[in-house]
Amino acid sequence: MTTDSIDLATVLTPVAPPVIRDAVYREDEYERMLDVIKRNGPWKGIIANHFSSVDEVIATVTGNIPADHGLTLDDIADATFRGFFAKNSVCLYPELEDIFYNSRFIEEVKSYWNAQYAKPTLMLFNICGPHNTSLAPHLDAVTFRGVRIENTPVWLQNMMGKSGLFTEYLVKMAQVITWWYKGEPGGFTYWPDGPFGAPQNLATPMWNRGVVVQNELMFHRGDPVGPLEDRVIDGLKHRSLFGYDEASDSWEITTDGDVVKRYQPDQIRLLVHWNAEVYKDREEMEKAMDHSDDLTHDRVIETFLADLRGRGIKIADPTDPLRDVEFMQTLMNVYDVAPTQDWLTEPS
Repeated sequence: MTTDSIDLATVLTPVAPPVIRDAVYREDEYERMLDVIKRNGPWKGIIANHFSSVDEVIATVTGNIPADHGLTLDDIADATFRGFFAKNSVCLYPELEDIFYNSRFIEEVKSYWNAQYAKPTLMLFNICGPHNTSLAPHLDAVTFRGVRIENTPVWLQNMMGKSGLFTEYLVKMAQVITWWYKGEPGGFTYWPDGPFGAPQNLATPMWNRGVVVQNELMFHRGDPVGPLEDRVIDGLKHRSLFGYDEASDSWEITTDGDVVKRYQPDQIRLLVHWNAEVYKDREEMEKAMDHSDDLTHDRVIETFLADLRGRGIKIADPTDPLRDVEFMQTLMNVYDVAPTQDWLTEPS
Protein backbone atom coordinates (compact mmCIF):
# COMPACT_ATOMS: atom_id res chain seq x y z
CA MET A 1 0.00 0.00 0.00
CA THR A 2 1.55 3.31 -1.10
CA THR A 3 1.56 6.60 0.79
CA ASP A 4 -0.74 8.02 -1.89
CA SER A 5 -3.26 5.23 -1.36
CA ILE A 6 -3.15 5.68 2.41
CA ASP A 7 -3.83 9.41 1.97
CA LEU A 8 -6.71 8.69 -0.40
CA ALA A 9 -8.14 6.20 2.06
CA THR A 10 -8.38 9.07 4.54
CA VAL A 11 -9.96 11.37 1.97
CA LEU A 12 -12.49 8.71 0.93
CA THR A 13 -13.91 8.15 4.41
CA PRO A 14 -17.18 9.78 5.51
CA VAL A 15 -17.24 12.33 8.31
CA ALA A 16 -19.15 9.77 10.41
CA PRO A 17 -20.54 6.26 9.94
CA PRO A 18 -24.10 6.01 8.64
CA VAL A 19 -26.76 6.59 11.28
CA ILE A 20 -29.53 4.00 10.88
CA ARG A 21 -33.11 5.22 11.20
CA ASP A 22 -36.44 3.37 11.25
CA ALA A 23 -39.88 4.78 10.33
CA VAL A 24 -38.23 7.51 8.28
CA TYR A 25 -41.36 8.67 6.43
CA ARG A 26 -44.97 8.85 7.46
CA GLU A 27 -47.33 6.51 5.59
CA ASP A 28 -49.04 9.38 3.75
CA GLU A 29 -45.65 10.67 2.57
CA TYR A 30 -44.74 7.27 1.17
CA GLU A 31 -48.10 6.98 -0.59
CA ARG A 32 -47.74 10.42 -2.18
CA MET A 33 -44.23 9.68 -3.45
CA LEU A 34 -45.33 6.33 -4.86
CA ASP A 35 -48.30 8.00 -6.55
CA VAL A 36 -45.99 10.50 -8.28
CA ILE A 37 -43.83 7.62 -9.51
CA LYS A 38 -46.85 5.74 -10.84
CA ARG A 39 -48.41 8.75 -12.59
CA ASN A 40 -45.33 10.29 -14.16
CA GLY A 41 -43.46 7.32 -15.62
CA PRO A 42 -42.06 5.61 -17.48
CA TRP A 43 -38.59 6.24 -16.10
CA LYS A 44 -35.12 5.88 -17.60
CA GLY A 45 -32.35 3.72 -16.15
CA ILE A 46 -29.72 5.21 -13.88
CA ILE A 47 -27.02 4.90 -16.54
CA ALA A 48 -29.26 6.51 -19.17
CA ASN A 49 -29.86 9.44 -16.82
CA HIS A 50 -26.21 10.30 -16.31
CA PHE A 51 -23.79 8.75 -18.82
CA SER A 52 -23.10 8.97 -22.53
CA SER A 53 -20.38 6.30 -22.80
CA VAL A 54 -19.14 3.13 -21.13
CA ASP A 55 -15.90 4.90 -20.21
CA GLU A 56 -17.81 7.49 -18.20
CA VAL A 57 -19.49 4.71 -16.25
CA ILE A 58 -16.18 2.97 -15.54
CA ALA A 59 -14.57 6.23 -14.42
CA THR A 60 -17.48 6.85 -12.07
CA VAL A 61 -17.39 3.41 -10.47
CA THR A 62 -14.13 1.53 -9.87
CA GLY A 63 -11.70 -0.54 -11.87
CA ASN A 64 -9.82 -0.15 -15.10
CA ILE A 65 -10.94 -1.70 -18.37
CA PRO A 66 -8.67 -1.47 -21.45
CA ALA A 67 -9.40 1.42 -23.80
CA ASP A 68 -10.29 -1.05 -26.55
CA HIS A 69 -12.89 -2.83 -24.38
CA GLY A 70 -15.48 -2.75 -27.19
CA LEU A 71 -18.39 -2.57 -24.74
CA THR A 72 -21.57 -0.64 -25.51
CA LEU A 73 -24.06 0.89 -23.12
CA ASP A 74 -26.45 -1.96 -23.97
CA ASP A 75 -23.80 -4.42 -22.72
CA ILE A 76 -23.82 -2.83 -19.27
CA ALA A 77 -27.51 -1.88 -19.10
CA ASP A 78 -28.79 -2.10 -15.53
CA ALA A 79 -32.39 -2.70 -14.46
CA THR A 80 -32.49 -0.01 -11.78
CA PHE A 81 -34.45 3.04 -12.91
CA ARG A 82 -34.35 6.62 -11.67
CA GLY A 83 -36.43 9.75 -11.47
CA PHE A 84 -36.20 13.07 -9.63
CA PHE A 85 -38.60 14.64 -7.16
CA ALA A 86 -36.43 17.76 -6.83
CA LYS A 87 -33.37 19.30 -8.48
CA ASN A 88 -31.18 22.30 -7.68
CA SER A 89 -33.21 22.99 -4.50
CA VAL A 90 -36.49 23.17 -6.46
CA CYS A 91 -39.26 20.62 -5.85
CA LEU A 92 -40.64 19.41 -9.19
CA TYR A 93 -43.99 18.21 -7.78
CA PRO A 94 -46.01 20.63 -5.60
CA GLU A 95 -47.66 17.73 -3.76
CA LEU A 96 -44.22 16.75 -2.39
CA GLU A 97 -42.98 20.17 -1.30
CA ASP A 98 -43.49 19.51 2.40
CA ILE A 99 -41.51 16.27 2.05
CA PHE A 100 -38.60 17.87 0.21
CA TYR A 101 -38.38 20.99 2.41
CA ASN A 102 -38.29 18.73 5.43
CA SER A 103 -37.30 20.31 8.74
CA ARG A 104 -36.80 16.88 10.36
CA PHE A 105 -34.26 15.90 7.73
CA ILE A 106 -32.51 19.27 7.91
CA GLU A 107 -32.00 18.79 11.65
CA GLU A 108 -30.76 15.23 11.04
CA VAL A 109 -28.02 16.27 8.60
CA LYS A 110 -26.97 19.27 10.69
CA SER A 111 -26.57 16.95 13.66
CA TYR A 112 -24.66 14.41 11.55
CA TRP A 113 -22.12 17.09 10.62
CA ASN A 114 -22.37 19.11 13.87
CA ALA A 115 -23.08 22.11 11.63
CA GLN A 116 -25.25 25.21 11.88
CA TYR A 117 -26.89 25.39 8.45
CA ALA A 118 -28.24 23.11 5.73
CA LYS A 119 -30.36 23.37 2.61
CA PRO A 120 -32.04 20.61 0.57
CA THR A 121 -30.55 20.32 -2.91
CA LEU A 122 -32.09 17.31 -4.66
CA MET A 123 -34.34 14.34 -4.11
CA LEU A 124 -34.42 11.27 -6.33
CA PHE A 125 -35.68 7.72 -6.33
CA ASN A 126 -34.36 4.42 -7.64
CA ILE A 127 -36.90 1.72 -8.40
CA CYS A 128 -36.47 -1.85 -9.57
CA GLY A 129 -37.58 -5.45 -9.31
CA PRO A 130 -35.36 -8.53 -8.98
CA HIS A 131 -32.22 -8.30 -11.11
CA ASN A 132 -28.47 -8.74 -10.95
CA THR A 133 -26.59 -5.57 -10.10
CA SER A 134 -22.96 -4.69 -10.59
CA LEU A 135 -20.92 -5.58 -7.52
CA ALA A 136 -18.58 -2.62 -8.08
CA PRO A 137 -18.77 -0.07 -5.25
CA HIS A 138 -19.08 3.59 -6.16
CA LEU A 139 -19.28 7.10 -4.77
CA ASP A 140 -22.22 9.41 -5.35
CA ALA A 141 -21.47 12.54 -7.37
CA VAL A 142 -18.89 14.46 -5.32
CA THR A 143 -19.81 18.15 -5.01
CA PHE A 144 -17.33 21.02 -5.07
CA ARG A 145 -17.80 24.77 -5.00
CA GLY A 146 -18.42 25.68 -8.65
CA VAL A 147 -18.26 22.09 -9.92
CA ARG A 148 -21.39 20.11 -9.19
CA ILE A 149 -23.98 17.80 -10.68
CA GLU A 150 -25.86 20.68 -12.31
CA ASN A 151 -22.91 21.59 -14.56
CA THR A 152 -20.47 18.66 -14.57
CA PRO A 153 -20.44 15.01 -15.71
CA VAL A 154 -20.65 12.65 -12.74
CA TRP A 155 -17.49 10.80 -13.85
CA LEU A 156 -15.39 13.98 -13.51
CA GLN A 157 -16.86 14.85 -10.12
CA ASN A 158 -15.96 11.41 -8.81
CA MET A 159 -12.48 11.40 -10.32
CA MET A 160 -11.90 14.74 -8.60
CA GLY A 161 -12.99 13.16 -5.34
CA LYS A 162 -10.79 10.09 -5.77
CA SER A 163 -7.74 12.19 -6.68
CA GLY A 164 -7.69 14.13 -3.39
CA LEU A 165 -6.55 17.22 -5.31
CA PHE A 166 -9.60 19.36 -4.62
CA THR A 167 -10.57 18.67 -1.01
CA GLU A 168 -10.34 22.33 0.03
CA TYR A 169 -13.25 23.04 -2.35
CA LEU A 170 -15.40 20.15 -1.18
CA VAL A 171 -18.97 20.99 -0.23
CA LYS A 172 -20.21 19.22 2.87
CA MET A 173 -23.13 17.00 1.89
CA ALA A 174 -25.39 14.54 3.63
CA GLN A 175 -28.22 12.30 2.57
CA VAL A 176 -31.23 10.63 4.11
CA ILE A 177 -31.59 7.41 2.10
CA THR A 178 -34.58 5.16 2.69
CA TRP A 179 -35.63 1.75 1.36
CA TRP A 180 -38.90 -0.10 0.98
CA TYR A 181 -38.34 -3.77 0.12
CA LYS A 182 -39.65 -6.87 1.90
CA GLY A 183 -37.88 -9.41 -0.30
CA GLU A 184 -34.42 -10.93 -0.02
CA PRO A 185 -31.66 -10.20 -0.88
CA GLY A 186 -31.28 -6.57 -1.94
CA GLY A 187 -29.42 -4.83 0.88
CA PHE A 188 -27.01 -1.91 1.09
CA THR A 189 -23.26 -2.60 1.41
CA TYR A 190 -21.01 0.25 2.53
CA TRP A 191 -17.41 0.94 3.57
CA PRO A 192 -17.62 3.39 6.52
CA ASP A 193 -13.92 3.06 7.40
CA GLY A 194 -12.62 3.89 3.94
CA PRO A 195 -11.80 1.70 0.93
CA PHE A 196 -9.26 -0.41 2.82
CA GLY A 197 -11.55 -1.09 5.76
CA ALA A 198 -14.10 -3.85 6.20
CA PRO A 199 -17.56 -3.39 4.66
CA GLN A 200 -20.82 -3.42 6.53
CA ASN A 201 -24.26 -4.40 5.24
CA LEU A 202 -27.77 -3.19 5.91
CA ALA A 203 -29.70 -6.33 5.05
CA THR A 204 -33.19 -6.87 3.73
CA PRO A 205 -36.01 -7.00 4.42
CA MET A 206 -36.17 -3.27 5.14
CA TRP A 207 -39.36 -1.26 5.02
CA ASN A 208 -39.17 2.48 5.58
CA ARG A 209 -35.68 1.97 6.99
CA GLY A 210 -32.91 4.38 6.16
CA VAL A 211 -29.54 5.96 6.90
CA VAL A 212 -28.19 9.45 7.42
CA VAL A 213 -24.92 9.35 5.53
CA GLN A 214 -22.23 11.09 3.46
CA ASN A 215 -22.38 8.94 0.34
CA GLU A 216 -20.11 11.20 -1.76
CA LEU A 217 -17.05 10.08 0.19
CA MET A 218 -18.11 6.61 1.26
CA PHE A 219 -17.92 3.67 -1.14
CA HIS A 220 -21.24 1.83 -1.27
CA ARG A 221 -23.50 -0.20 -3.53
CA GLY A 222 -26.91 -1.77 -3.82
CA ASP A 223 -26.66 -5.57 -3.75
CA PRO A 224 -28.34 -7.99 -6.20
CA VAL A 225 -32.09 -7.89 -5.76
CA GLY A 226 -34.51 -10.76 -5.28
CA PRO A 227 -34.36 -14.54 -5.77
CA LEU A 228 -31.86 -15.70 -8.37
CA GLU A 229 -34.53 -17.30 -10.56
CA ASP A 230 -36.42 -14.00 -10.82
CA ARG A 231 -33.45 -11.91 -11.97
CA VAL A 232 -33.28 -12.89 -15.65
CA ILE A 233 -34.37 -10.05 -17.98
CA ASP A 234 -34.22 -10.85 -21.68
CA GLY A 235 -34.31 -7.80 -23.94
CA LEU A 236 -33.00 -5.23 -21.45
CA LYS A 237 -31.31 -2.31 -23.24
CA HIS A 238 -29.79 1.04 -22.35
CA ARG A 239 -32.97 2.68 -23.69
CA SER A 240 -35.37 0.45 -21.71
CA LEU A 241 -37.96 2.16 -19.52
CA PHE A 242 -39.79 1.30 -16.30
CA GLY A 243 -43.38 2.19 -15.52
CA TYR A 244 -46.59 1.26 -13.75
CA ASP A 245 -49.52 -0.37 -15.54
CA GLU A 246 -52.68 0.57 -13.70
CA ALA A 247 -54.87 -1.92 -15.57
CA SER A 248 -52.92 -4.91 -14.25
CA ASP A 249 -51.56 -3.28 -11.08
CA SER A 250 -48.06 -4.32 -12.13
CA TRP A 251 -44.74 -2.74 -13.04
CA GLU A 252 -43.14 -3.20 -16.47
CA ILE A 253 -39.76 -2.88 -18.12
CA THR A 254 -40.29 -2.03 -21.78
CA THR A 255 -37.88 -1.85 -24.70
CA ASP A 256 -39.18 0.03 -27.74
CA GLY A 257 -42.71 -0.41 -26.41
CA ASP A 258 -42.47 -4.17 -25.85
CA VAL A 259 -42.78 -5.53 -22.31
CA VAL A 260 -39.61 -7.50 -21.50
CA LYS A 261 -40.23 -7.97 -17.78
CA ARG A 262 -43.26 -7.64 -15.52
CA TYR A 263 -43.21 -7.37 -11.72
CA GLN A 264 -45.90 -7.61 -9.08
CA PRO A 265 -46.06 -4.82 -6.46
CA ASP A 266 -44.55 -7.00 -3.72
CA GLN A 267 -41.43 -7.54 -5.88
CA ILE A 268 -40.56 -3.85 -6.09
CA ARG A 269 -37.59 -2.32 -4.31
CA LEU A 270 -37.87 1.46 -3.85
CA LEU A 271 -35.09 3.76 -2.66
CA VAL A 272 -35.66 7.46 -1.95
CA HIS A 273 -32.57 9.66 -1.69
CA TRP A 274 -32.89 13.10 -0.06
CA ASN A 275 -29.81 15.30 -0.32
CA ALA A 276 -28.64 18.49 1.39
CA GLU A 277 -25.69 20.84 1.46
CA VAL A 278 -24.40 21.48 4.95
CA TYR A 279 -22.40 24.46 6.24
CA LYS A 280 -20.53 24.39 9.53
CA ASP A 281 -21.02 28.15 10.13
CA ARG A 282 -22.15 31.38 8.49
CA GLU A 283 -18.73 32.05 6.95
CA GLU A 284 -18.72 28.71 5.15
CA MET A 285 -22.30 29.23 4.01
CA GLU A 286 -21.57 32.67 2.59
CA LYS A 287 -18.47 31.44 0.74
CA ALA A 288 -20.63 28.83 -0.97
CA MET A 289 -23.45 31.28 -1.70
CA ASP A 290 -21.44 34.22 -3.04
CA HIS A 291 -19.19 32.02 -5.24
CA SER A 292 -16.12 33.99 -4.17
CA ASP A 293 -13.88 30.91 -4.13
CA ASP A 294 -15.29 28.56 -6.76
CA LEU A 295 -13.53 26.11 -9.03
CA THR A 296 -13.98 26.27 -12.80
CA HIS A 297 -13.71 23.41 -15.28
CA ASP A 298 -10.61 25.00 -16.79
CA ARG A 299 -8.92 25.16 -13.40
CA VAL A 300 -9.84 21.54 -12.66
CA ILE A 301 -8.32 20.34 -15.94
CA GLU A 302 -5.20 22.46 -15.42
CA THR A 303 -4.77 21.00 -11.92
CA PHE A 304 -5.10 17.45 -13.22
CA LEU A 305 -2.65 18.05 -16.07
CA ALA A 306 -0.09 19.67 -13.75
CA ASP A 307 -0.33 16.75 -11.29
CA LEU A 308 -0.06 14.14 -14.06
CA ARG A 309 2.97 15.81 -15.60
CA GLY A 310 4.52 16.19 -12.17
CA ARG A 311 4.27 12.40 -11.91
CA GLY A 312 6.16 12.08 -15.18
CA ILE A 313 3.11 11.13 -17.23
CA LYS A 314 3.10 12.52 -20.76
CA ILE A 315 -0.33 13.71 -21.79
CA ALA A 316 -1.57 16.14 -24.41
CA ASP A 317 -4.03 18.88 -23.56
CA PRO A 318 -7.49 17.34 -24.15
CA THR A 319 -9.57 19.17 -26.75
CA ASP A 320 -12.86 18.18 -25.10
CA PRO A 321 -11.87 17.24 -21.53
CA LEU A 322 -15.40 16.49 -20.33
CA ARG A 323 -15.77 13.77 -23.00
CA ASP A 324 -12.21 12.91 -24.10
CA VAL A 325 -11.79 9.14 -23.67
CA GLU A 326 -7.97 9.19 -23.62
CA PHE A 327 -7.98 11.82 -20.88
CA MET A 328 -10.61 9.84 -18.98
CA GLN A 329 -8.58 6.64 -19.25
CA THR A 330 -5.43 8.38 -18.01
CA LEU A 331 -7.23 9.71 -14.94
CA MET A 332 -8.65 6.24 -14.24
CA ASN A 333 -5.21 4.63 -14.47
CA VAL A 334 -3.65 7.14 -12.08
CA TYR A 335 -6.34 7.98 -9.53
CA ASP A 336 -8.63 4.98 -9.36
CA VAL A 337 -9.03 3.54 -5.89
CA ALA A 338 -11.44 0.83 -4.81
CA PRO A 339 -12.33 -1.17 -1.71
CA THR A 340 -10.05 -4.13 -1.07
CA GLN A 341 -12.41 -6.15 1.14
CA ASP A 342 -15.89 -7.46 0.41
CA TRP A 343 -18.37 -9.93 1.85
CA LEU A 344 -20.19 -10.72 -1.38
CA THR A 345 -18.21 -11.71 -4.47
CA GLU A 346 -20.92 -12.83 -6.88
CA PRO A 347 -24.68 -12.56 -7.24
CA SER A 348 -26.45 -15.11 -5.08
